Amino acid sequence: MHCAGCVGRAERALAGTPGVAEASVNLATERGTITAKAGVDAAVLTRDVVAALTKAGYPARTREVVFDVSGMSCASCVGRVETALRGAEGVVEATANFAADTAQVRYLEGATDPAQLARIITSAGYEAHPRGAADGAGAEEDAGAARRDAELRRAAWSAGVAGALALPVFVVEMGGHLFPPFHHFLMGLYGQDALWMGQFILTTLIFLWPGRVFFIRGIPALLRGAPEMNSLVALGAGAAYAFSVISLFAPGILPDGAAAVYFEAAAVIVALILLGRWLEARAKGRAGAAIRALIALRPDVAEVRRGADWTEVPLSAVVVGDLLRLRPGARVAVDGVVRAGESYVDESMMTGEPVPVAKTQGASLSAGSINTQGVLQYEATAVGADTALAKIVAMVERAQGGKLPVQALADRVVRVFVPVVIAIALLTVAAWMIFAPAPALGSALVAGVSVLIIACPCAMGLATPTSIMVGTGRAAALGVLFRKGDALQRLSAVKVMAFDKTGTLTEGQPDVREVLCTAGFERANVLRLAAAAESGSEHPVARAILRAAKGMDLPEVEAFRAVTGAGIEAEVEGRALRIGSARMMGEAGLDLAPFAKALAESDAAGASPLFVAIDGALAALISVADAPKPSAAAAVKALHARGVKVAMITGDARAAADAVAADLGIDHVEAEVRPEDKAAAIVALRDRYGAVAFTGDGINDAPALAEADVGLAIGTGTDVAIESADVVLVSGDPVGAVTALDLSRKTMRNIRQNLFWAFAYNAALIPVAAGVLYPAFGVTLSPMLGAGAMALSSIFVLSNALRLRRVTPVLTDVPAISPIAKGEAA
Repeated sequence: MHCAGCVGRAERALAGTPGVAEASVNLATERGTITAKAGVDAAVLTRDVVAALTKAGYPARTREVVFDVSGMSCASCVGRVETALRGAEGVVEATANFAADTAQVRYLEGATDPAQLARIITSAGYEAHPRGAADGAGAEEDAGAARRDAELRRAAWSAGVAGALALPVFVVEMGGHLFPPFHHFLMGLYGQDALWMGQFILTTLIFLWPGRVFFIRGIPALLRGAPEMNSLVALGAGAAYAFSVISLFAPGILPDGAAAVYFEAAAVIVALILLGRWLEARAKGRAGAAIRALIALRPDVAEVRRGADWTEVPLSAVVVGDLLRLRPGARVAVDGVVRAGESYVDESMMTGEPVPVAKTQGASLSAGSINTQGVLQYEATAVGADTALAKIVAMVERAQGGKLPVQALADRVVRVFVPVVIAIALLTVAAWMIFAPAPALGSALVAGVSVLIIACPCAMGLATPTSIMVGTGRAAALGVLFRKGDALQRLSAVKVMAFDKTGTLTEGQPDVREVLCTAGFERANVLRLAAAAESGSEHPVARAILRAAKGMDLPEVEAFRAVTGAGIEAEVEGRALRIGSARMMGEAGLDLAPFAKALAESDAAGASPLFVAIDGALAALISVADAPKPSAAAAVKALHARGVKVAMITGDARAAADAVAADLGIDHVEAEVRPEDKAAAIVALRDRYGAVAFTGDGINDAPALAEADVGLAIGTGTDVAIESADVVLVSGDPVGAVTALDLSRKTMRNIRQNLFWAFAYNAALIPVAAGVLYPAFGVTLSPMLGAGAMALSSIFVLSNALRLRRVTPVLTDVPAISPIAKGEAA
């Protein structure tokens, strides 16, 4: 807002929002205040207000905070955390991630704060700690890692204690069933009452010690009318335990012949589920390894110039403008610019490219990269959360916290899953009591407990977020940054990959392609003289000639004159040089006939011709063109192999665009397109072929990046382009677009596999647990087997997601699509 007119427009936008009774905006404080009508939902009003201000052109200031949340045990917990947060005043968006044990919240600045949001999560039954932002991805991540380690240790301890206590119960009860002589030996040695009492003591210890977590979390959730996974375990194991206690201490209450103990089922259920949670915790830790690996690249200390001495200081003490020293083998501490020294730096952690990059004075350095040879001195230009490494970590975390459209079905199922399972369990008990032969109570109890135990919303909750975590983390390691999680799904469905030309498919700077000389002139000498004449010019063509003459001993320029729009005139080593266009040569009366054929070929190739005349004689034709990047053709070929059409949208001349397209094998070319028309070109491609992704690097590409179904920005491009994109290709290599596509498709395939397994598992085994196979086959499912299967379903989903860590960028792993024969339907 800049004036009273802005204030008026912002106020009208607020006042026109449904549910707003009164609105006022203060230009000095840059704040707006609204009074809501009675009965208006605060969460809905918040989102409507944000949308209204954005549409009016005065977006509300928002902040983001990430909480580490303890106590989420299944997808139902995720739903409760999200519901609690979304209902809070000032919250614009809230997403909980079961796989990462985090909640990501975007809220209106001034309307609430992280402490209040943490209290809201706590009131929903979970412990929450906001992550700080003091050091970008520094101390708070260290604290998070410490919490994860502590949780993993607790999970291992709980599983170990429960297993140790449950083992004797299992051996005594099940060992006797499997080997009757062992049962008779124990009965003769101790008697049934003593054996049951021993099982009772051990099982009670499990319930009071490692297994109490299911009851202290599950029972309150059940009483609140919001049952979740812990509730199912508490009901199932608790029912088996209670029936066994009655059978042991008050058998007369039960019908004749119904008394039996199921201590082994109750004990083993708890032990197996705790074991499964420990394995889950380990796998979830590996799923987030990519983020921790990135953060580990940040050194703890840096060598900084303080006065006349070099002093080792903590990273937090480095400020912008400090001069730092970087020894061979050390990691760059903060982003900076080289001020002294020469070396090669390994930037593979940023770009995915394994070849070290030469660094001399003026070159930029990125935090986390490794110095391989000489000593460098560099000036800090960005520290803490402002470094490229910290921004990459934040970007990946945002993508990992996102939800994909494909998860919507799972979310809808999970909302009603646990209550439905409890209802099925009750119906199962009732059916067994009615239809099973007497005594039916024990069989009914076993079937009902099996239904409760085997149901697993955990796998549904882990199916999508774990794959996103691993997929986006692996992508970051390969130099592909997904800024938005849902870009994973959208990119997998694209039919066309469109590219900008200059700086994306080509090097972005002209280079000399060939030098053709007339009789009597030598190529090397002509190039040496031309480079000397052009040495004072900053024109891109002049720079190209100088690069072509690199290593030559250039003479001094004795006279120089620029001819506007045509070329230059210079005197070098006593010889008069004229370098410029065909028009300039024509005005000098020179005949260009010797180069007629070469000139036509140059035009057809999209190159720019430059003529050199020495002492009034036509000496050479220098052909200059913006050459394609070395990997551009391979990227186009790989996209074709994956069934994706390739288009190029550029503002360059038609001849130059067609030449590059023919060279690279591009299917569709839109040339001489103005920046404001690039978005329209994207729309036309979408109407013709389907979903379109666009890869670009410049300010003029921002509209197309925003319009495309998925925008991919070259990481070496402008900030405007990067901010408009959904995906950033750090290395600037067009092959990154292929890597992004591969990761997108493989991640989506992984998610679909996980969701299928999670749904199919429950759809298949809940009826079996209820006993539908018993009338025909006499088959029932033991609660212990149900507990093991439940744990395995989550482990399967996590293990399947972890396979994405092995994805590698391969350009030739898909056979080329055979061309469609003439007349054959596509």
